Amino acid sequence: MKLLSRSEYEEQTASTRDERMGWWREARYGMFIHYGLYTHTGRHEWVQTQENIPVDEYKRLAAGFAYKPGSAKKWAELAKAAGMKYMVLTSRHHEGFSLWDSKANPYNSTNYGTKVDVVAEFVEACREYGLKIGFYTSLMDWQHPDSWMAAVESGARARFNQYILDINTELLTQYGKIDVLWFDVSSPMEHWEGWNSVEINQKLRAIQPHIIINNRCKLDEDFGTPEERIAAEDRDWEACMTFNGLSWGYVDSEQAAKYSYNAQGIIRMLQRCTAGGGNLLLNVGPKPDGSIPEEVVAPLTEVGKWLEVNGRAAYGKTVKVARRTYGGNGICSTSVIGNSVYLWNWIWPFGGSMGIGGYKDAPKAVRYVHNGAPVDFEHKGQRIILKNLPEKCPGPEAGITVIEMEFEKLPQYCFASYYPQLNGGREITAERI
Repeated sequence: MKLLSRSEYEEQTASTRDERMGWWREARYGMFIHYGLYTHTGRHEWVQTQENIPVDEYKRLAAGFAYKPGSAKKWAELAKAAGMKYMVLTSRHHEGFSLWDSKANPYNSTNYGTKVDVVAEFVEACREYGLKIGFYTSLMDWQHPDSWMAAVESGARARFNQYILDINTELLTQYGKIDVLWFDVSSPMEHWEGWNSVEINQKLRAIQPHIIINNRCKLDEDFGTPEERIAAEDRDWEACMTFNGLSWGYVDSEQAAKYSYNAQGIIRMLQRCTAGGGNLLLNVGPKPDGSIPEEVVAPLTEVGKWLEVNGRAAYGKTVKVARRTYGGNGICSTSVIGNSVYLWNWIWPFGGSMGIGGYKDAPKAVRYVHNGAPVDFEHKGQRIILKNLPEKCPGPEAGITVIEMEFEKLPQYCFASYYPQLNGGREITAERI
């Protein structure tokens, strides 16, 4: 194939991005699966380096690789029940152990322990449950002899870059259509040229023309990936979050439970991602046998039930807003999809009413999302006052009600518009994405 320069390559990928990213921009919510040999230590996915375990000693873990066939189906079943639209699996983490039948890397799951092609099971499970398929792939490798020398020796760099191309070519040729390639950790290289990223990514895209690629190969590619933080970017972005703030890999369920997210915490993260025009990729670290940790099941299932009735406040192409999004009122946050501003209510008000300030245009209708029932309202000055509210939160799931304010067109809005000392009287502008 004829290789393009960096500028030509980026121009080409930009020309197809809207089409390729269409499903992703509406999906909003996905499951990250971190699973590998580190899982079998129950300590941390970086245990090999954090505890300075010699490579030969660490590689002995492979003999006890304990994945139980059929586990990936349980992952996908839970993701579907949670309202997620896609999954991303750590096909090979930094430890260098591949979870598929790899000729380029014999250090893999089909040669050790229970000898299972985990990637094949994962792909089959995603397709069964209608989930888009993503492969996480590390650029760093702690067992490959050329991995660190690649930064300082040209022969090692050529061999290691070929290895990276070979293993990812296997992933993109052996399992049918794949939707996401999720690179991670570009150490020890400090520049895209060190990874030969323009050439490698062109070759991988030639195999899967509709694939989307993240930004961790030292190129911007299709989307950004803030980690363990929700930070909106001026591009497509996805916040990847652990379930407990401690580890991506499995740690003891009983002890991890007290640090883990409940349903309300997950829904709040989802709102922040939606409001900022991004996605939430929430991690689950399965147990050594591949089973799902107990502490994640109930919260994810509750979120899924909540999304069944409130999903239109999250799924779909959101509205990107300059400077700040359309505001709530402290006990409500917002998302904007179409011509509707959705109020995600965290604390139900007492007294039968509450106001939403700064809206200079009146909505044409206000309704509860979970049942479509109308909400009485008055537009007074630059306030929308919701009236005759019930005493207790009416939402049936998670204690979080969503109220839709539908407008003829995107409204004029100015935060605290009666108090220009807070904002100088500046109005927001909005654009659709």
